[in-house]
Amino acid sequence: MTTPSYPPKPSPGDRVAVLSPSSGLPGLFPLPYELGLRRLREEYRLEPVEYPATRRMGATPRERADDLHAAFTDPEIKAVFASIGGDDQITVVPLLDRELIRAHPKPFFGMSDNTHLLAFLRENGIVGFHGASVMVELGRPGAMHPQTAASLRAALFTPGAYELRPAERWRDSDRDWADPATFDAEPETRPGTGWTWVNAGRVVEGRTWGGCLETVGSMLMAGRGVAPNLSEYDGGVLFLETSEELPGAEEVFRTLRSMGERGLLGRFAALLMGRPKTWSFERPHTPAEAVAYAAEQREAVLRAMRVYAPDAVIVLDVDLGHTDPQLVIPYGGGVRVDGPARRVTVTY
Repeated sequence: MTTPSYPPKPSPGDRVAVLSPSSGLPGLFPLPYELGLRRLREEYRLEPVEYPATRRMGATPRERADDLHAAFTDPEIKAVFASIGGDDQITVVPLLDRELIRAHPKPFFGMSDNTHLLAFLRENGIVGFHGASVMVELGRPGAMHPQTAASLRAALFTPGAYELRPAERWRDSDRDWADPATFDAEPETRPGTGWTWVNAGRVVEGRTWGGCLETVGSMLMAGRGVAPNLSEYDGGVLFLETSEELPGAEEVFRTLRSMGERGLLGRFAALLMGRPKTWSFERPHTPAEAVAYAAEQREAVLRAMRVYAPDAVIVLDVDLGHTDPQLVIPYGGGVRVDGPARRVTVTY
């Protein structure tokens, strides 16, 4: 596997692609999508360019792959944003032209189901960026969370080190995107709870791999996204997070156990585990239920790590997943996990 390198960064005034490699939800929920486009223009001074399948539900894998090819090969496009995630990007990745993508490296921003594409880019020598989808983070009601906004700005425009910090305030509940009243004010947030450190007696520096745990499980079942030689990950930093599907603690444990049995989990010297999302429209947990769900997930993670990676430095509740704020993680890029100082620094 080629060591991933950082593609050239855009500059204010540049054109950026906005497309839907997974789901055409912008067509169903235009309010957060249009808000996200406006913020790209007004707050980041980037000009979004929409592609044919971006707003089309049911677009074929080939149509979505064609949009990606067009975005990466257009010399006027300087970065690529996913509108949102979905659940079938696994059907798009096999259609991508590896040589074409390698020849036209660009920063890609997306998360959740876009873990498939981020892993594909890493395989092909390109550092991607886990986070900052247009509809969710850029389309947040009221205003972007300031920590999300600052992280995205640094990832977009500023090469070098950026220290991640625990959320000062956070949330994981949502409101109806179809209701215009949702966008009249910022969502309610709760005081931050900090991060939890385990085995924090040393410093780890390495390149990242991981993403949305459910998507990682799908990649592993399909035999994709993982280097043939697992020594590629020796000393690296694994980062994982769970989605609004709210997988149970046993499912989380079994996925990690399978990674352990494959010989993958123990390769990593550190794990950054995202703060669990504990609420969804289908499962609107009470506050007490949410606390219990999060505690059970954390214990499932620690149970697997104690067996398969007992010496790894672990940081729990990092704000990198489906909760708000969302800190951008360079996928295949460098991270420094400083246990004694309780600091996490990424390289954008």
